[in-house]
Amino acid sequence: MSVAFVREPNDTQAVETLPDREVSAEPNFVTARGLQLIEAEIDQLNGALSKAKAEDDKTAVATINRDLRYWNARRASAEVIDTIPGAEEVHFGSRVTIERDDGRRQVFQIVGQDEADPTKGLLSYVSPLARSLARKHVGDVVVAGPGEAEVVAIETADG
Repeated sequence: MSVAFVREPNDTQAVETLPDREVSAEPNFVTARGLQLIEAEIDQLNGALSKAKAEDDKTAVATINRDLRYWNARRASAEVIDTIPGAEEVHFGSRVTIERDDGRRQVFQIVGQDEADPTKGLLSYVSPLARSLARKHVGDVVVAGPGEAEVVAIETADG
C-alpha cells in the first residue's frame, strides 16, 4: 500500500515542507502605523500558535510558524520613515490627492508594501502610481493607469 493512503493529513511530514512566504527584495520602508500593524500581526499569530499547539493541530502550527517567520523577518528589516511636515513634494508617507483626466478625484497615502491596500487609499511605495508620484509637486501631471492625473494636493499624513 502507498504511504499516501496511510498518512494522515495532519502528519508532521506532510506539513514540514510548507514553503516560506516570499520576502520582497525592496527595502522594507514602513510608516509608524505600518510597524504597529506588523507587531499586532506577530502578537495575533503568537496567540494562534499557542492555541494550535494546545489543540495539537500540526497543520495550523506549521502554517502559523511559516507566517511568523515572514512577519518576524519583516519586523527585523523594517525601517520607519518619518513624515516630512509641510513638504511640497510627494514622498513616502505623503497623502496625495490626484484628479484623473476623467474628472475623478482620489486620495492615496504612500506606504510600505505590507501596509498597502489600494481599496483603502494606501499605495505601496513600489507601485507604478506611487513611483510616478514620487517627488512631484501640486500641478504636476503623472501617468495613472491608462490615462493621466494631476497632483492637486499634498498633505503630511499621520504615520
